Amino acid sequence: MAVTRKEKVQIELEKAKERLAEQQARIRELESKKMELENLEIVDTVRGLSIPLDDLAPLLQAIKSGTLPASGQKVQKMKSTTTENEIADKEAETE
Repeated sequence: MAVTRKEKVQIELEKAKERLAEQQARIRELESKKMELENLEIVDTVRGLSIPLDDLAPLLQAIKSGTLPASGQKVQKMKSTTTENEIADKEAETE
């Protein structure tokens, strides 16, 4: 029994839909991987700032709300939970 042109088109359509589903799954996988890498980059950047954890949330909120002064203006240093003297004392203890 010969396959009609309509049946050939139907078969081709089904194959195209399968390929599309595979590509959509691949896109979701790549988007997820991209998000994971972006999150790792953010974590690495924040850790590199050496900001005490207690000061991080207020700083990020200030950035989000736009209440940080513009570049070049005087910026008041945020109160740190660890003073410079405490840091020096800890460094001296480890020596």
